[in-house]
Amino acid sequence: MLIYIVEDDPSIRELESYALEKSGYIVKSFEETTDFYDSMKVRTPDLILLDIMLPGDDGLTVLRNMRNEPAFSKIPIILVSAKTTELDRVKGLDLGADDYICKPFSVMEMVSRVKARLRSIPVNSQTVLCFEEIRLSDDTRTVTAGGSTVELTYKEYELLKMFLSSPKIVLRRDDILDRIWGHDSTGRTLDVHIRTLRGKLDEYGKYIKTVRNVGYKLDKDD
Repeated sequence: MLIYIVEDDPSIRELESYALEKSGYIVKSFEETTDFYDSMKVRTPDLILLDIMLPGDDGLTVLRNMRNEPAFSKIPIILVSAKTTELDRVKGLDLGADDYICKPFSVMEMVSRVKARLRSIPVNSQTVLCFEEIRLSDDTRTVTAGGSTVELTYKEYELLKMFLSSPKIVLRRDDILDRIWGHDSTGRTLDVHIRTLRGKLDEYGKYIKTVRNVGYKLDKDD
């Protein structure tokens, strides 16, 4: 699952990112709202961890914008703030926040609240993921590229689904291996599957980019 963190304090942002990535989530963080809004147009996350005190639009403004936009209105949003009065919490919740965490906070509690909120998300029985000419329909477990059906093995399918769920985001090799194969895997296993998947996607396999010494990402641009 993909989580967006919007936090201008680098130490807190790094702490939140590290804890959530260690818990198995894909994380993308932002120190201000411009890049966050741009990323929302590319890929909507499964949850947003949102600081209130931000440069530019503050967190409550971002929250209001999200709840007023039909495409984003159902995304779970957890506010994080040093404002700890009951009035502050009530204001955030009234604007549509799903939870409110006060700074300083326990990292374990933060991760626990994120997990609890994600467990409450209804499972979509007809998930369709698309990127350019690649289309994956999870209800029928079918994949097409340029309109042609692509036959994939179970692992290839799960690998492509992971890329399509987080386009333009760099996925680290260890995270991919843990998510798809568990601990019983090697880097060689991933490299072979990437090469095979690219081949099966034919001309669209070029969208799977190698990020040297880090991992891979699904992106149209070089």
